[in-house]
Order: sequence, then C-alpha cells, then structure tokens
Amino acid sequence: MSNPAISYAHITRVTDTLATATQDALAAEEPLEIRLVHNNQQESITVTMRSPGQDAELAAGFLFTEGIITRYDAIQSIVYNDNIATVTLQAGIRPSLQAAQRNFLANSSCGVCGKTELDAIYAPVNKNTSDIKIPAGILHDLPAKLRMQQAVFDNTGGLHAAALFNTGGKLFHLREDIGRHNAVDKLIGAAWQQGLSFGEFGLLLSGRAGFELIQKAAVAGIPLIAAVGAPSSMAVKVAKEWDIALIGFLREGRFNIYHGEERIEL
Repeated sequence: MSNPAISYAHITRVTDTLATATQDALAAEEPLEIRLVHNNQQESITVTMRSPGQDAELAAGFLFTEGIITRYDAIQSIVYNDNIATVTLQAGIRPSLQAAQRNFLANSSCGVCGKTELDAIYAPVNKNTSDIKIPAGILHDLPAKLRMQQAVFDNTGGLHAAALFNTGGKLFHLREDIGRHNAVDKLIGAAWQQGLSFGEFGLLLSGRAGFELIQKAAVAGIPLIAAVGAPSSMAVKVAKEWDIALIGFLREGRFNIYHGEERIEL
C-alpha cells in the first residue's frame, strides 16, 4: 500500500566520478486548505504546506491549538477532498475566529510567519498547573524510541516527528510531517479526538523547539516539552511565562533544562 507522505523521483546519483541513474524517495509536500463551516457560513481559515495524510487530525489539531474551538465535540464532521479539509461545527457553536487572525500562506517551516499583527501571534493560554514528574532516565531513552518509529523519515530523511510520552516513557500518537508545526497539530488532533488528558503527558520533538510549538503545547495543556534540538529565546521566554518544563538538546545521556527543573526527577 502506497504512503501519501512519500513521493519518488528519478535522479542521477554521483559517487566519486561514477554516475548512476536511480530512483529516490522524497517527502511529499502539498497544500492543504482548512475550511470551517459554522452557523450557515463557510470560511477559509488557512492554507498550510504539509505532508499528505492524517489531514482530519491536522485540521482538528490546528483549530484547537489556534484557540478557534476548545471542545472536540464541537465538530460535527471533517470531510477531506482534493487537498481541502472542511470542518463543519455543530449547530450553535460559535468559533473564536479572532483568536487566529491569519491572512497568510503558512509554509512548511513556519506557521506564524504571516500573522497580520504581532499581538495576533499569541493564543489565549493559562499557566500550566500539572504536577507531572518525569524521571531523567526516562528522558534519556526517548530520542532512540522516537527514531525507531519514524517510518517515513527512514525512507525520505526529510520529516519532523512529534509524539506524546507518559511518565513511564511510552510513546503515543507519533506523527511525522514536513512541517514541525503540522506534526504537532496532527499529534494533538489525534490525542484530542481520543480524549487524552494532556496534563499527564510530555511532548517529544525530533528537532528544535520554537515559540509556535511551545504555544501549541500550552494551549493543549501539555506541561513538559523535550526537544532533540535547541530551543529559541522566545520559546524559553514563554515556557517560563506559562510554566511549561522545557528541555533541549536531548541526547542519550544528557539534556539541558531551560525551565521547570522541579518536573524532572534527577
């Protein structure tokens, strides 16, 4: 069965002076338009460049992490057709469209680059009050577990991954996408649909941790983020404001704690 997240191209591979015609697997990238139907109105909310597949999860996760809707049961249906995901809300539900005043094309590396006003990049977020504690030994093992489950990355080398993990180090709902913010939206959309309590999990990221990913986790209520790569200065700033434990440079045997040391059992 073919994977929509993988495409193929004929290439010439050069090794030293030897050229060989072969086929290469690529990370597929296509636009997805998310439309919202509510109170007899239809609106185009955003267009994002993403890896095809799990588009209903992406649409639901995006609407949640942008603060547009706050309950999964507000959704009546999600219909996908030809790179358009149409989300229809239950009768009487009024989405908070002012929470995501976007007028932009979100490319696969940045979802907030086109916010029309600087203040509009902030979603409504409450300070996290979870009492979760993660043993340091559990954190050390997470990158290897994540890498072992990145099936599309194995074929293409071109995708980001995100997963939830519990205090025992088990991964849940791993999702891959060419855009790191899309991977997080797919993950959160899948977990939200199943009714998971986000306050009982950490978020594991295969790459760097920027502001937008911290904010998406904060909106969902995730209390701890562990990134294989580096955090940005703004990511550290808002992690402190929202009291989210933030770990960066997570490697086998070491990591940096930028905030929330009390949530790590050393």
